[in-house]
Amino acid sequence: MPKVKICGITNAQDALWAANLGADFIGLNFYPQSPRKVSVKHAKELVSQVPPFVQAIGIFVDEPLASLTKIVKSVPLKNVQLHGQETPEYCQAVKALGVKVVKALRLQKPLEPSDLAPYEGSVDYFLFDTYSAEAPGGTGQPFSWDWTKAMEGSALPWFLSGGLKPANILEAIKAAHPPLVDVCSGVEKSQTRKDYDAMKNFIQAAKSIR
Repeated sequence: MPKVKICGITNAQDALWAANLGADFIGLNFYPQSPRKVSVKHAKELVSQVPPFVQAIGIFVDEPLASLTKIVKSVPLKNVQLHGQETPEYCQAVKALGVKVVKALRLQKPLEPSDLAPYEGSVDYFLFDTYSAEAPGGTGQPFSWDWTKAMEGSALPWFLSGGLKPANILEAIKAAHPPLVDVCSGVEKSQTRKDYDAMKNFIQAAKSIR
């Protein structure tokens, strides 16, 4: 049964909906150009309101290390998702802050072991998303799920992302067998609000897999 991350949370109501519906993670976006960006102050409020069994993940895109460090300590965050061109050395520096690191890779072709090897020991999770030249994530477009075959048997947990929604989540899980799934635009009614029924249907479908 995959764990579920609802990404792009911008308000307390959506955060609590996600928690009550069974989400395991919520994603808070600190990328300045994202329409789902939250301030540090607002992020602190959101993290304080969700129950302890729901983990918050801060999303960053090529954030200067000093700035990321300040945000991690201020919120505070226990998980960080790096969704840009971050190097393994940068990931290791973030990991040294005492947080778990999710490294996002945006796929344009089938995943190969050589794509992952540089990050071994520097990250705790991978996240595979759809490549887009227009945006680093949240595009709502899927990639070919069989591109993740290189992760079969991997000891490192990973998130399947990219264009997931209630209508395709069962098919995606059966095709790729991800231990974790990530959804953002697929459960939105606008870029700043989630759709309760879509979240409910997504989470119930994902967790129906045994």
